[in-house]
Amino acid sequence: MKLTYASASPFVRKVHVLLLETGQQDDVELITVKTTPLTTPDEVFTANPIGKIPALIRPDGPAIYDSRVICRFLDARAGNPLYPQSSLWDVLTIEATADGIMEAAVLMRYEEALRPEEKRSAEWLEAQWDKIARALAVLNARWMSHLAGPLDMGQIAVGCALDYLDFRHDGRNWRADNDSLAAWHAEFSGRDSMKATMPHD
Repeated sequence: MKLTYASASPFVRKVHVLLLETGQQDDVELITVKTTPLTTPDEVFTANPIGKIPALIRPDGPAIYDSRVICRFLDARAGNPLYPQSSLWDVLTIEATADGIMEAAVLMRYEEALRPEEKRSAEWLEAQWDKIARALAVLNARWMSHLAGPLDMGQIAVGCALDYLDFRHDGRNWRADNDSLAAWHAEFSGRDSMKATMPHD
């Protein structure tokens, strides 16, 4: 199998961490691509008509895409350790919350990096950050007991989302008023899989 890959993408990173945590890294070749909403290489469109990464290219079937779909597929292949049935809906909700943080943060990055300065919307940027701030507050207030439990995909997604905020939006200080989440992140970031997949340009 092959995975369309870019180190800076938090969605790709989720899949990469899952591969390491489930021991499947040797089964999937990482195919590095460079893509933005304005420039998408043909091999990305071939795997995903929407033009987004990651996509998992399988030798015995069509490519599958969206990081959550890929993660469920690979986790099922490993015996479902990261989507435990006993807490499945909590895991999926936390993962969706983390993905929402990533989506808003990536949109902010595109606005700042791809739009000419005179056309950037400060109001739009703040609206995206407000989504992130609300999601962080909910994680900090409601989900810490789950995050402190056995490893699952919700934790991996949150860890990747928070690292992406540090990577692209460190001046925003997401840790302010989120002490419990910040303490959890400091410990979770020490996992070998997280250290091995830190984002970079």
